[in-house]
Amino acid sequence: MFGPRLRAAMDEHGPLCVGIDPHDHLLEAWGLPRTAAGVREFSLRTVTELAGSVAAVKPQSAFYEQYGSAGVAVLEETLAACREHDLISVLDVKRGDIGSTMGAYARAYLDPASALAADSITVSPYLGFGALDPAFDLAEAHDRGVFVLALTSNPEGAEVQHARRDSAVSGFGDSVAGSIVAQVAARNGIDAAQGLGRIGLVVGATIGSGARDLGFDPSTCGGPILAPGVGAQGAGIAELIEVFGHEAIAANQILATTSRAVLSAGPEGVRAATRSLNESLTRVA
Repeated sequence: MFGPRLRAAMDEHGPLCVGIDPHDHLLEAWGLPRTAAGVREFSLRTVTELAGSVAAVKPQSAFYEQYGSAGVAVLEETLAACREHDLISVLDVKRGDIGSTMGAYARAYLDPASALAADSITVSPYLGFGALDPAFDLAEAHDRGVFVLALTSNPEGAEVQHARRDSAVSGFGDSVAGSIVAQVAARNGIDAAQGLGRIGLVVGATIGSGARDLGFDPSTCGGPILAPGVGAQGAGIAELIEVFGHEAIAANQILATTSRAVLSAGPEGVRAATRSLNESLTRVA
Protein backbone atom coordinates (compact mmCIF):
# COMPACT_ATOMS: atom_id res chain seq x y z
CA MET A 1 0.00 0.00 0.00
CA PHE A 2 1.20 3.51 -0.80
CA GLY A 3 0.92 4.95 2.72
CA PRO A 4 2.87 2.21 4.50
CA ARG A 5 5.45 2.18 1.68
CA LEU A 6 6.00 5.92 2.07
CA ARG A 7 6.27 5.66 5.84
CA ALA A 8 8.81 2.84 5.53
CA ALA A 9 10.87 5.01 3.19
CA MET A 10 10.70 7.90 5.66
CA ASP A 11 11.66 5.61 8.53
CA GLU A 12 14.71 4.49 6.54
CA HIS A 13 15.81 7.72 4.88
CA GLY A 14 14.30 10.55 6.93
CA PRO A 15 11.40 12.94 6.31
CA LEU A 16 12.88 14.85 3.36
CA CYS A 17 11.39 15.00 -0.13
CA VAL A 18 13.48 16.84 -2.73
CA GLY A 19 11.66 18.76 -5.41
CA ILE A 20 13.14 18.34 -8.89
CA ASP A 21 12.56 21.88 -10.11
CA PRO A 22 14.84 22.69 -13.06
CA HIS A 23 14.72 26.48 -12.74
CA ASP A 24 16.75 28.42 -15.29
CA HIS A 25 19.18 29.63 -12.64
CA LEU A 26 19.79 26.07 -11.41
CA LEU A 27 20.46 24.81 -14.93
CA GLU A 28 22.97 27.62 -15.37
CA ALA A 29 24.59 26.89 -12.01
CA TRP A 30 25.00 23.26 -13.05
CA GLY A 31 26.57 24.36 -16.34
CA LEU A 32 23.63 23.08 -18.38
CA PRO A 33 21.73 24.70 -21.25
CA ARG A 34 18.21 26.03 -20.73
CA THR A 35 16.77 23.37 -23.04
CA ALA A 36 14.98 20.05 -22.75
CA ALA A 37 18.39 18.38 -23.06
CA GLY A 38 19.66 20.41 -20.12
CA VAL A 39 16.59 19.51 -18.08
CA ARG A 40 17.15 15.85 -18.92
CA GLU A 41 20.74 15.88 -17.64
CA PHE A 42 19.71 17.83 -14.54
CA SER A 43 16.81 15.51 -13.70
CA LEU A 44 18.49 12.17 -14.31
CA ARG A 45 21.60 13.24 -12.44
CA THR A 46 19.48 14.38 -9.51
CA VAL A 47 17.61 11.07 -9.36
CA THR A 48 20.89 9.14 -9.46
CA GLU A 49 22.44 11.27 -6.71
CA LEU A 50 19.38 11.07 -4.45
CA ALA A 51 18.60 7.37 -4.80
CA GLY A 52 19.01 5.73 -1.41
CA SER A 53 19.27 9.13 0.31
CA VAL A 54 15.70 10.45 0.51
CA ALA A 55 12.22 9.06 0.98
CA ALA A 56 10.83 10.67 -2.16
CA VAL A 57 11.36 13.18 -4.94
CA LYS A 58 8.86 15.66 -6.36
CA PRO A 59 9.27 16.56 -10.04
CA GLN A 60 7.39 19.75 -10.89
CA SER A 61 5.57 19.06 -14.13
CA ALA A 62 5.42 22.71 -15.26
CA PHE A 63 9.20 22.95 -15.62
CA TYR A 64 9.05 20.08 -18.12
CA GLU A 65 5.87 21.11 -19.94
CA GLN A 66 7.36 24.51 -20.83
CA TYR A 67 9.64 22.72 -23.31
CA GLY A 68 6.73 21.10 -25.13
CA SER A 69 6.77 17.48 -26.23
CA ALA A 70 10.53 17.23 -25.67
CA GLY A 71 10.08 18.33 -22.08
CA VAL A 72 7.23 15.90 -21.46
CA ALA A 73 9.42 13.11 -22.85
CA VAL A 74 12.09 14.11 -20.30
CA LEU A 75 9.48 13.92 -17.54
CA GLU A 76 8.62 10.39 -18.69
CA GLU A 77 12.32 9.47 -18.48
CA THR A 78 12.62 11.04 -15.05
CA LEU A 79 9.67 9.07 -13.67
CA ALA A 80 11.06 5.89 -15.23
CA ALA A 81 14.40 6.57 -13.54
CA CYS A 82 12.62 6.95 -10.19
CA ARG A 83 11.03 3.54 -10.68
CA GLU A 84 14.36 2.02 -11.68
CA HIS A 85 16.00 3.36 -8.52
CA ASP A 86 13.02 2.45 -6.28
CA LEU A 87 12.60 6.13 -5.42
CA ILE A 88 9.06 7.21 -4.57
CA SER A 89 7.82 9.91 -6.93
CA VAL A 90 5.38 12.70 -6.05
CA LEU A 91 4.48 14.29 -9.38
CA ASP A 92 3.53 17.89 -8.71
CA VAL A 93 0.81 18.53 -11.29
CA LYS A 94 -1.93 20.12 -9.13
CA ARG A 95 -4.66 18.89 -11.47
CA GLY A 96 -8.28 19.52 -10.59
CA ASP A 97 -11.19 19.20 -13.00
CA ILE A 98 -14.57 17.53 -13.35
CA GLY A 99 -16.06 14.41 -14.84
CA SER A 100 -14.37 12.71 -17.77
CA THR A 101 -11.62 15.35 -17.84
CA MET A 102 -10.57 14.54 -14.29
CA GLY A 103 -10.74 10.88 -15.23
CA ALA A 104 -8.35 11.48 -18.12
CA TYR A 105 -5.93 13.34 -15.84
CA ALA A 106 -6.09 10.47 -13.38
CA ARG A 107 -5.32 7.91 -16.09
CA ALA A 108 -2.42 10.03 -17.34
CA TYR A 109 -0.67 10.13 -13.97
CA LEU A 110 -1.94 7.19 -11.91
CA ASP A 111 -2.52 4.35 -14.39
CA PRO A 112 0.63 2.20 -14.69
CA ALA A 113 -0.12 1.82 -18.39
CA SER A 114 0.75 5.50 -18.87
CA ALA A 115 4.34 6.61 -19.47
CA LEU A 116 3.63 9.54 -17.13
CA ALA A 117 2.48 7.37 -14.23
CA ALA A 118 3.90 8.38 -10.86
CA ASP A 119 3.68 6.85 -7.40
CA SER A 120 1.60 9.83 -6.30
CA ILE A 121 0.38 13.21 -7.52
CA THR A 122 -0.80 16.54 -6.18
CA VAL A 123 -4.36 17.67 -6.94
CA SER A 124 -6.49 20.76 -6.35
CA PRO A 125 -9.93 20.31 -4.72
CA TYR A 126 -11.28 23.74 -5.55
CA LEU A 127 -13.78 22.58 -8.16
CA GLY A 128 -15.29 20.51 -5.37
CA PHE A 129 -13.71 17.70 -3.37
CA GLY A 130 -16.02 15.11 -4.92
CA ALA A 131 -14.80 16.05 -8.39
CA LEU A 132 -11.50 14.35 -7.47
CA ASP A 133 -13.14 10.93 -7.10
CA PRO A 134 -11.67 9.60 -10.39
CA ALA A 135 -8.17 10.22 -9.02
CA PHE A 136 -9.00 8.69 -5.65
CA ASP A 137 -10.59 5.64 -7.26
CA LEU A 138 -7.69 5.05 -9.64
CA ALA A 139 -5.17 5.54 -6.83
CA GLU A 140 -6.94 2.83 -4.87
CA ALA A 141 -7.12 0.51 -7.88
CA HIS A 142 -3.41 0.84 -8.65
CA ASP A 143 -1.99 1.43 -5.15
CA ARG A 144 -0.96 5.05 -5.74
CA GLY A 145 -1.12 8.15 -3.58
CA VAL A 146 -2.87 11.51 -3.93
CA PHE A 147 -1.93 14.72 -2.09
CA VAL A 148 -4.78 17.24 -1.90
CA LEU A 149 -4.04 20.95 -1.59
CA ALA A 150 -5.42 22.17 1.73
CA LEU A 151 -3.56 25.12 3.22
CA THR A 152 -0.83 26.74 1.17
CA SER A 153 1.60 29.49 2.09
CA ASN A 154 0.96 31.84 -0.84
CA PRO A 155 -0.96 34.93 0.33
CA GLU A 156 -3.51 34.64 -2.49
CA GLY A 157 -4.64 31.25 -1.21
CA ALA A 158 -6.27 32.69 1.89
CA GLU A 159 -9.27 34.17 0.04
CA VAL A 160 -10.46 30.63 -0.76
CA GLN A 161 -8.80 28.38 1.81
CA HIS A 162 -9.60 30.57 4.84
CA ALA A 163 -13.21 31.23 3.81
CA ARG A 164 -15.79 30.25 6.40
CA ARG A 165 -18.72 27.98 5.65
CA ASP A 166 -21.80 26.70 7.43
CA SER A 167 -20.51 23.62 9.26
CA ALA A 168 -24.06 22.62 10.23
CA VAL A 169 -24.86 22.23 6.54
CA SER A 170 -21.56 20.80 5.29
CA GLY A 171 -20.71 18.59 8.26
CA PHE A 172 -17.02 19.12 7.50
CA GLY A 173 -15.86 22.10 9.56
CA ASP A 174 -16.29 25.82 9.28
CA SER A 175 -13.40 26.73 6.94
CA VAL A 176 -12.77 25.55 3.41
CA ALA A 177 -9.32 24.23 4.34
CA GLY A 178 -10.72 22.49 7.40
CA SER A 179 -13.36 20.81 5.28
CA ILE A 180 -10.66 19.45 2.96
CA VAL A 181 -8.86 17.89 5.94
CA ALA A 182 -12.09 16.32 7.23
CA GLN A 183 -13.03 14.92 3.82
CA VAL A 184 -9.55 13.43 3.32
CA ALA A 185 -9.85 11.78 6.73
CA ALA A 186 -13.24 10.35 5.77
CA ARG A 187 -11.89 9.10 2.46
CA ASN A 188 -8.88 7.41 4.10
CA GLY A 189 -11.18 5.54 6.47
CA ILE A 190 -9.90 2.12 7.44
CA ASP A 191 -6.58 2.60 5.62
CA ALA A 192 -5.59 5.20 8.21
CA ALA A 193 -6.27 2.74 11.04
CA GLN A 194 -3.68 0.44 9.49
CA GLY A 195 -1.05 3.16 9.09
CA LEU A 196 -0.91 6.07 6.70
CA GLY A 197 -3.80 6.28 4.27
CA ARG A 198 -3.17 6.77 0.56
CA ILE A 199 -4.81 10.21 0.47
CA GLY A 200 -2.69 12.99 1.92
CA LEU A 201 -2.61 16.77 2.16
CA VAL A 202 -0.44 19.61 0.98
CA VAL A 203 0.08 22.06 3.86
CA GLY A 204 2.74 24.77 3.72
CA ALA A 205 5.59 24.44 6.20
CA THR A 206 5.69 28.22 6.66
CA ILE A 207 2.05 28.86 7.65
CA GLY A 208 2.83 29.06 11.37
CA SER A 209 -0.35 28.93 13.45
CA GLY A 210 -2.57 29.17 10.36
CA ALA A 211 -4.30 25.81 10.79
CA ARG A 212 -4.86 26.31 14.52
CA ASP A 213 -6.23 29.80 13.88
CA LEU A 214 -8.78 28.24 11.53
CA GLY A 215 -9.67 25.64 14.14
CA PHE A 216 -8.37 22.35 12.76
CA ASP A 217 -5.40 20.00 12.95
CA PRO A 218 -4.04 18.77 9.58
CA SER A 219 -2.57 15.65 11.20
CA THR A 220 -6.09 14.29 11.73
CA CYS A 221 -6.35 13.55 7.99
CA GLY A 222 -5.05 10.01 8.49
CA GLY A 223 -2.62 10.28 5.58
CA PRO A 224 0.80 11.76 4.81
CA ILE A 225 1.25 15.51 4.68
CA LEU A 226 3.44 17.08 2.01
CA ALA A 227 4.94 20.22 3.55
CA PRO A 228 6.69 22.50 1.02
CA GLY A 229 8.79 25.43 2.18
CA VAL A 230 11.74 23.79 3.95
CA GLY A 231 15.18 25.28 3.44
CA ALA A 232 15.40 28.29 1.13
CA GLN A 233 11.82 29.36 1.94
CA GLY A 234 12.65 29.54 5.63
CA ALA A 235 11.14 26.51 7.33
CA GLY A 236 13.13 24.14 9.51
CA ILE A 237 12.32 21.77 12.33
CA ALA A 238 11.03 24.57 14.59
CA GLU A 239 8.57 25.73 11.94
CA LEU A 240 7.40 22.18 11.26
CA ILE A 241 6.75 21.67 14.97
CA GLU A 242 4.79 24.94 15.10
CA VAL A 243 2.56 23.90 12.21
CA PHE A 244 2.12 20.18 12.87
CA GLY A 245 3.23 19.46 16.43
CA HIS A 246 5.75 16.97 17.82
CA GLU A 247 3.52 13.91 17.54
CA ALA A 248 2.91 14.11 13.77
CA ILE A 249 6.61 14.67 13.11
CA ALA A 250 7.74 11.87 15.41
CA ALA A 251 5.25 9.54 13.70
CA ASN A 252 6.80 10.31 10.29
CA GLN A 253 3.55 11.72 8.93
CA ILE A 254 5.18 14.90 7.57
CA LEU A 255 7.03 14.70 4.25
CA ALA A 256 9.07 17.91 4.31
CA THR A 257 9.81 19.28 0.87
CA THR A 258 12.78 21.31 -0.31
CA SER A 259 14.35 22.07 -3.67
CA ARG A 260 16.80 24.97 -3.88
CA ALA A 261 18.41 24.24 -0.49
CA VAL A 262 19.67 20.95 -1.94
CA LEU A 263 19.91 21.50 -5.69
CA SER A 264 21.82 24.79 -5.40
CA ALA A 265 24.71 22.74 -3.98
CA GLY A 266 25.40 21.53 -7.52
CA PRO A 267 25.63 17.95 -8.77
CA GLU A 268 28.68 17.17 -6.62
CA GLY A 269 27.07 18.57 -3.46
CA VAL A 270 23.52 17.28 -3.70
CA ARG A 271 24.06 14.18 -1.59
CA ALA A 272 25.90 16.02 1.22
CA ALA A 273 23.33 18.84 1.27
CA THR A 274 20.54 16.29 1.46
CA ARG A 275 22.18 14.46 4.35
CA SER A 276 22.70 17.68 6.29
CA LEU A 277 19.14 18.91 5.84
CA ASN A 278 17.66 15.51 6.60
CA GLU A 279 19.63 15.33 9.84
CA SER A 280 18.44 18.78 10.87
CA LEU A 281 14.82 17.69 10.41
CA THR A 282 15.18 14.68 12.69
CA ARG A 283 16.38 16.69 15.68
CA VAL A 284 12.95 17.05 17.27
CA ALA A 285 13.17 19.28 20.33
